Amino acid sequence: MTSKLVQKSLFKGTQEFEIVDDTVKVRSKTPFNKEETLTVMLTVLNPEPVISRSVLAFTSRVNNEPLLSLHLAKPNPEEFNAFVNLLKQKAQDEFHAFAGLKSGTPPKLGGNVYEEPPEFDTPDSKRTAGTKKHIKAERIEEAVRMLSEHLGKEEIGPFLTALEALQEDPLNESHLSRMIDEFEALGPRQGAVLTYAPYIGLLMSDDPFSKSY
Repeated sequence: MTSKLVQKSLFKGTQEFEIVDDTVKVRSKTPFNKEETLTVMLTVLNPEPVISRSVLAFTSRVNNEPLLSLHLAKPNPEEFNAFVNLLKQKAQDEFHAFAGLKSGTPPKLGGNVYEEPPEFDTPDSKRTAGTKKHIKAERIEEAVRMLSEHLGKEEIGPFLTALEALQEDPLNESHLSRMIDEFEALGPRQGAVLTYAPYIGLLMSDDPFSKSY
């Protein structure tokens, strides 16, 4: 299976996806030569993509927002399916490794890349906090450090404050609820938070196997 996919469009330009270690590197270039780069952690991706019209999207485990959008069947169905199947497997493996779980093999995309997407239930981020009895303060401390270094208090100050409170008392349900509220208030900055602190995505995930954090 190929770990790299290049898609070209006359009107939308070129986008390149490459799986590198525990991330997906995205490089895009518009017809006007504007270049953009993006790095997405595999741990925050839902391993089952959503198909809508001519686009296949990998969404966030936390809020189901699209993080990666690929043009269906480009550059050809064989390369496209091979890359998507590898990305699905890697996303599941990385999340399970991060959570300390055994890996499984997700169902492959198959030959028909135009089939309708499956129905998804809307995740409820405000799950009962009591299910998270094994929140690790050292993991939260690491998340605070990474977010402070790469994003800073000016960008996500209230969220960092809520994280620090949870770090001090990981069993306090009100601290967890406040952290979730502040995360939801981040809006477009949620993706950046999950990129630099994937443990946040693990805390808020509805994965049925996530019993220990």
